[in-house]
Amino acid sequence: MRLGPLIASTALVAGAILVWPASPASAAPTRFEAESSPATCTGTIDSNWAGFSGSGFCNGTNAVGAGAQFTVNASTSGTATLGVRFANGTTTARPAGLIVNGSTVQTPSFEGTGAWSTWATKTLSVSVNAGSNTIRLNPTTSNGLPNVDYLDFEVGGSPQPQPPPGWPTPTGQVTVNGTISVSGVLDGGMRRYCCIGDGGQEEDQDPMFELASGATLQNVIVGAPAGDGVHCSGPCTLRNVWWEDVGEDAATFRGSGSPQFLVDGGGARSASDKVFQHNGAGTLTIQNVQASNFGTFYRSCGNCSTQTQRNVVIRNVTLTRPGNRVAGININYGDTARFSGITIVNDPNRSMVICQKYIGNDDGDEPDEAGSGADGTNCLYSSSDITYR
Repeated sequence: MRLGPLIASTALVAGAILVWPASPASAAPTRFEAESSPATCTGTIDSNWAGFSGSGFCNGTNAVGAGAQFTVNASTSGTATLGVRFANGTTTARPAGLIVNGSTVQTPSFEGTGAWSTWATKTLSVSVNAGSNTIRLNPTTSNGLPNVDYLDFEVGGSPQPQPPPGWPTPTGQVTVNGTISVSGVLDGGMRRYCCIGDGGQEEDQDPMFELASGATLQNVIVGAPAGDGVHCSGPCTLRNVWWEDVGEDAATFRGSGSPQFLVDGGGARSASDKVFQHNGAGTLTIQNVQASNFGTFYRSCGNCSTQTQRNVVIRNVTLTRPGNRVAGININYGDTARFSGITIVNDPNRSMVICQKYIGNDDGDEPDEAGSGADGTNCLYSSSDITYR
C-alpha cells in the first residue's frame, strides 16, 4: 500500500554503476598500487580474490595499527583527493585512522561491500605539502583493514560525489519476463535481474520475485524497472540484495501469526515512496543495509484492510539523504521500532525523522500523524544509537 506524500526522485539510475555529472577538467590522478613500492603493507600481498588492479592487493593483519602506507609526491601544497579502492566481504565496517605525514586527519569507515571480490572506492580529501608525503591507513579495531587494492592521488582536483559505498557491479544479466517464484534458496551470483513493470508507483504492479514461506533470496541485483520489487508471503530472508532504482517498494512483507523476516546486507536507492513495506504481522529485522534518496525506509502499513501489531529492528544501517523518515509505525496497534547503529549522511540540520508515529486505520484512509521521537514504548532508541556524518 502506498502511504504518505511522495518526494521527488533526484537520481534515477538505470544501470548498476552511477554516472556522475562531469567536473572541470584536471590532470588524471596518479595511481599507487598497494602491492608495489613505494607502498607498504603490514600483512600479505594476495591475489586470491578477483577484480583487483595490478598484481595483487594488501591483505592487512587483523590487528589495530596493521596498516597500508603510500608515499606520494605532490607538485604543490594544497588539497588532495584520495580514492581508496577496497573490498570488505564482512558485514562489519572496518574503521581506520587516515594519517597524513604522521598526523591523524580523519577516521573513515570502510563498509561491507557484499563480497571480498566486490570492490568499491572511498573518496577522501586531505591537505598535503609540496613534495613527498606519507599517507597511511591505520585500522582502529582488531578486525584490521579491508583488503586495499590501490590509492588514487590527485592535487587540485575537485572531489567527486561518490555512489553509496560498496555498490556492486553485476556479474551478468538475467532477463525477467514475469514474476519469479522462489521456494528454498535462490542465489543470483550477483547477476542483475531486469526488468518488469514500468518503474512507476502503481499499486497493482507484479513483483519481480515472489518468495514462499521460508524462502531465501540472496546475492541479487534488482534492475530497473523492478515492478513491485520482492514479495514475501511468509517468513523469508533477503541477503545481499541490491535495488538499483526502487519502483513501488523494494520489498513487501506479509504473513499471519508471528513470522520472522530478515533483510541482511545490500542496499536500495531512488525510492520515491518507501523502501521496505510491512503489511503482515510479525517482526522484520533490517541490518547492514544502505539506502539513499528515499521517502521512508521502513513503513508499517497504515491503512491495510487487516491490521495488527508489527515490530521492526533496524540496526547497522547507513542512510543518505535525500530521505524523510527512517521508520513509520502505528502506535494504536502497538507497533514497536528499535534502532541501533544508525548512520545518517548529508543531514547537517538533522531533518530526517528517526521514528514517525501514526494512528493507523483499516479503511484505506491516509493515517494521521501522532508525533515522533523516542518514547521508551513504541520508538526505542537513544541519541547514542544515531550517528550523523
